[in-house]
Amino acid sequence: MRTLFKISFILAGTFGRLLAQSEAGTVSIHAERFTEFNRKASFTDGEVHLNKKEDYGVLWLNDSSFANGILELELKGTAIPGQSFVGLAFHGRDNTTFDAVYFRPFNFRNPERKGHSVQYISLPGNDWEKLREKFPGRYENAANPVPDPADSWFHVRIVVNYPEVKVYINNASEPALQVEQLSSQRQGRIGFWVGNGSEGWFRNLRIIYP
Repeated sequence: MRTLFKISFILAGTFGRLLAQSEAGTVSIHAERFTEFNRKASFTDGEVHLNKKEDYGVLWLNDSSFANGILELELKGTAIPGQSFVGLAFHGRDNTTFDAVYFRPFNFRNPERKGHSVQYISLPGNDWEKLREKFPGRYENAANPVPDPADSWFHVRIVVNYPEVKVYINNASEPALQVEQLSSQRQGRIGFWVGNGSEGWFRNLRIIYP
């Protein structure tokens, strides 16, 4: 009887861990699971919208602690030049210290600006302006494949294996952007990110651990 109890306990523990991992995979989009920074979030049918405002804003996933793995989600911005910056923050320590990958949908199909479509930043200290000035073309790239139209939903997969970050669009086999992180933090919070003067839409966030 004691042996049977021990086996049952082990199986129950294993099932519990598997269930927890499964639940960690797909994030349910409900207001109580998130904390706003410099934005107002609206939740509807598994989607969240962040309103337009000056400076960047983040909607942090409460109690998230992500190190290495895969982050998948769907994003939507607008085609208005200079007013659409949508992405994902990760390894966040607080509202000013995090890494992020974001997109400029209005540049996707612009032949003169398409090289500025996908961007990596590391705050504080390494925003897009500084990186473009010091390392032109290293931390941003064209979107490949190009989402069309620019204001449609598109799928993003961000593969993080510190310090390497690879960004894939719409299930492409080759990354649209591949960089090495500039930050020292290797773990932290995850959040939906929008840039200065931008709104954005987000859904279907999945966290896949190695």
